[in-house]
Amino acid sequence: MSLSQQNAIAQNLQNVREKIAAAAQRCGRPSEEITLLAVSKTKPASAIEEAIAAGQRAFGENYVQEGVDKIAHFAGHQPALTWHFIGPLQSNKSRLVAENFDWCHTLDRLKIAQRLNEQRPAGLAPLQVLIQVNISDEASKSGIAVGEVTELATHIMAMPNLTLRGLMAIPAVETDYPRQLDVFSQMRDALKALQGICPQADTLSMGMTDDMPAAIAAGSTLVRIGTAIFGARDYSAKQ
Repeated sequence: MSLSQQNAIAQNLQNVREKIAAAAQRCGRPSEEITLLAVSKTKPASAIEEAIAAGQRAFGENYVQEGVDKIAHFAGHQPALTWHFIGPLQSNKSRLVAENFDWCHTLDRLKIAQRLNEQRPAGLAPLQVLIQVNISDEASKSGIAVGEVTELATHIMAMPNLTLRGLMAIPAVETDYPRQLDVFSQMRDALKALQGICPQADTLSMGMTDDMPAAIAAGSTLVRIGTAIFGARDYSAKQ
């Protein structure tokens, strides 16, 4: 990686952090309430190393094996890194997520929850999980309807190796800020309802590069940013 690319990642991170702070200030929230998750899918370990050097500690991966490889590469790193799985999860890959990641954002089936709970190693802290909500009701998107959250949450809360922390959503692409805000506000209301039965549910994972300000205004506590930090992705090596 060239020096200019290294400097670019550090500068990009600074720019994103400033945008988070500005968006939080506009709606009267402390920026410390909002975690920046650097989405490092398809990016090499060297790019992650530059982000770490610039102070980033939380990383999101969409592909199980790629994420596991990176977690192994940075095993034992101090200060510790936090790894979030944010992609669709198939049953045959659940063990790898249970054994390696700290968080899973995309829980939307009882079967997957049961497998993660059973496969989480006894020596690790409980896996922190979010229920994915298909807030825009898109056929192409994973996630459950808002009305199904309580039932799934009740099952997850009884699983000792999982800790339910909140909700995650990937809304349909929308360029109009008021419409973005309306959809994200539905997620905020869903989290409040969930907190009625699950007080530790403190996380709302929503907002990416193009809709982050609206997500923060609606109460997001974790934004998932990739391209704005690492640049365009190359998917040619992905199956």
